[in-house]
Amino acid sequence: MLLVLLGAGAALFGLLDAWYLLRLPLAVLRARWLQPRLRDVLQEQSWPGLVLPSDLDCLLHMNNARYLREADLARCAHLARCGIFSALRALGGSLALAASCARHRRPLRLFERFAVRTRLLGWDARAFYLEQRFLSPRDGFVCALLLCRLHVAGSSPGRLVQHLYQRQVDSPELPEEVQHWISYNEASSQKLRAESGLGINTKDE
Repeated sequence: MLLVLLGAGAALFGLLDAWYLLRLPLAVLRARWLQPRLRDVLQEQSWPGLVLPSDLDCLLHMNNARYLREADLARCAHLARCGIFSALRALGGSLALAASCARHRRPLRLFERFAVRTRLLGWDARAFYLEQRFLSPRDGFVCALLLCRLHVAGSSPGRLVQHLYQRQVDSPELPEEVQHWISYNEASSQKLRAESGLGINTKDE
């Protein structure tokens, strides 16, 4: 029986990213039930992290893919805590990561602690835009920076925010660098549509 359980555990972790699949619902539950609700959707939230041996690349730095995984966990916790997940459920909508951009400024090393600071920058008719910073607690240095575009299906960002506040709320003006990034994404989409023979009015899913 023990061998069967060990074999099942090995298969689970070998074939699936089981640690991520365990941590994600725990992160959402922790944010929803054990932490106070964020009343302001623009309020920043901090998510703690630690570089483990399984996170390392061949240079003994945290693997680039692990930054995206930790950002995903911090982002889901943030959306749960500020009520956007609840609003999605109430309005029958869903979220999908449509674009992300990462800058790496200083590597994180084995057993180094870090914090992922997540904040909502604003929204447009189709998507939310978030910034996530990986900070070193020892000196406050921003080791990595991510921008994320979360596409809303079945509803709209404005309706979700209106549901939370029970009134119409306008998005803050997006930072200049985010506007440049949005323009880049749109230019890239138009190029790919042209290469695929699609019309310029065809939208990305």
